[in-house]
Amino acid sequence: MSAEHLPLSARFALWFSAWVSGSASLDDTRDAIVGDDAAHDVVGIPGSPDPADPAPLIVALGLLRSERATGAGIALPVPGDLLGLAGPGAFNGEVVDAGEGVVLEGAEFGLVPHRAGAGVVWTCHQAVSRRQVPDPSEADQSLRQALLRTSDVLADLDVARWRPEVADELIALRRHADYAFPTAMAPRAVRLAALATRCRAIVDLALEDDGGAITAAEAEARRQAMGPLDHAARRGLVAACAYPWDR
Repeated sequence: MSAEHLPLSARFALWFSAWVSGSASLDDTRDAIVGDDAAHDVVGIPGSPDPADPAPLIVALGLLRSERATGAGIALPVPGDLLGLAGPGAFNGEVVDAGEGVVLEGAEFGLVPHRAGAGVVWTCHQAVSRRQVPDPSEADQSLRQALLRTSDVLADLDVARWRPEVADELIALRRHADYAFPTAMAPRAVRLAALATRCRAIVDLALEDDGGAITAAEAEARRQAMGPLDHAARRGLVAACAYPWDR
């Protein structure tokens, strides 16, 4: 995951939801999902002439809408924490392996992204759309508390010495993040999604090179410090994508 971009699943879910609700055009939705990638294709969509044949994203969006999908959310699971997933097992397993996935609302389908060269291929699966997702207000509060606690621990670990990029990202949290959100997205959902994405970038940077730690104890302390922030950031992003508009 890049500190400069939303996760693939969040880009897809937010813009697909905006498009089917009438607040974004099809072309803008396709362009926002693809971003800097070469192309996105989708395989396995029911109703397509040949489900095994990759469909270009702009065609796939129409096919998914024709299957009565009314919106989308995301799943950001890790082993032992199936955040955003409700089954079946085959879909859960592929999403855990990929680290992220999309769950369509109004249709019992889910999508899993896989990098393919400079592009992305999404695989479509049967998926249970009724699932438990975090409450946005609770998720926002938990994330901010986890960030404060983690910042204190990182200061004790002398973060600037072993990972200057992490210190830079912590400072950058105070600045506006220029992510490609749909214009109709509620401001509080934008703030939560942006904060969660930047916190996940901090986690990735902090855990990128355990070999840089002087001792095994320091490496373990770093992992322990990052765990609660990672959990809270994943919950925050799932909540923001589940409730992108004002309630």
